[in-house]
Amino acid sequence: MANKIIRFIVCLFICQGAGALGSIFTIPEIPGWYAQLAKPSFSPPSWLFAPVWTLLFTMMAIALFLVWNSRANNGKLAAYMTFAAQLILNVAWSAVFFGGHMILGGFLVLLALWVMIALTIYQFKIISSPAAWLMVPYLCWVTFAGVLNFYYWRLNM
Repeated sequence: MANKIIRFIVCLFICQGAGALGSIFTIPEIPGWYAQLAKPSFSPPSWLFAPVWTLLFTMMAIALFLVWNSRANNGKLAAYMTFAAQLILNVAWSAVFFGGHMILGGFLVLLALWVMIALTIYQFKIISSPAAWLMVPYLCWVTFAGVLNFYYWRLNM
């Protein structure tokens, strides 16, 4: 039991750590650069993003934990690699969009992120169906974020 608790804490640390790293680029830009962007009418209020991302990173941690604790060994390395790649792209989006003020660049990173999340879901499905399903809301949110990012680009070019 102690081993599973430690594994879960590690998974939480990895996922929430990625969120915290991304927030280093994001938080300072919200009151200034981001606030001045022209936004589409369906853009959610800024305060909504932090709780949604916290929930999504927690769901990712649970999904990773389920894969890690699965008795299946086939495909775990590929699943870990795609999971790591999507986390890196997640942080990269914050760095490019918020840190670099590159709206189109952020959109391109989001496209790559979407593909890696879809691949992660596919890899997780091989090992744990619940883990795969836990990643679906993240894919949906990133799809919405991609639409927002595209509109930010169109409205601010």
